[in-house]
Amino acid sequence: MARLASNRVLGRALFLLLLIIALAAGGLVWFDYLGLIDAKTVLGPVYRAIGIPARRSAAIPAESPALLDEERFSKRLQSLDIRAEDLTKREADLTKAESEIGQKVQVLDERAKAIDDREKSFNETLKQYDDRKANIDQNATYLTGMPPTKAVEILKSLDDQSVIDIFRAVEAQAKASGNASIVPYWLSLMPPNRSADIQRKMTIKPSTFP
Repeated sequence: MARLASNRVLGRALFLLLLIIALAAGGLVWFDYLGLIDAKTVLGPVYRAIGIPARRSAAIPAESPALLDEERFSKRLQSLDIRAEDLTKREADLTKAESEIGQKVQVLDERAKAIDDREKSFNETLKQYDDRKANIDQNATYLTGMPPTKAVEILKSLDDQSVIDIFRAVEAQAKASGNASIVPYWLSLMPPNRSADIQRKMTIKPSTFP
């Protein structure tokens, strides 16, 4: 009895093993047929042995949605690459333009500073000119009101250009008031050589003031 039971168990196990192998082989054939797996290499010899042509992998039709989607995706990737290159180029151009603009702004700032410096220098010179002219006019007025001999003593202590400027201021004031200029009389009271030099310079040298 024990031996009979053992034979039955062994037979059932063998049957189950063969059933599992058959199911696995059938599943492999079925999945290969559905295209879920590619078992041509394993099943090809078996197909040929029993006279069944092995399944060949079919080419994807040109109108296949999957192929069209893949082509669209590829073109979109190419478009994005082109767009990225264009953006990179534009960024480089903008960076270059910003650099050039910065350089131009720096040049303009330097020019504006130079203009400001020149204007400041001109204003300072003009102020000095105005101050000196005001002093010359004031001195001319003071000297005109003095006795001629005392005025000449003061004039003799000044340099020739200052004397010439005062003389011209006195003549301008006399002309404006309609009076005769006292400059010729002052010249007559000065030493002859100094008087001659001043008259010569007044003839050949323009006035410091307009």
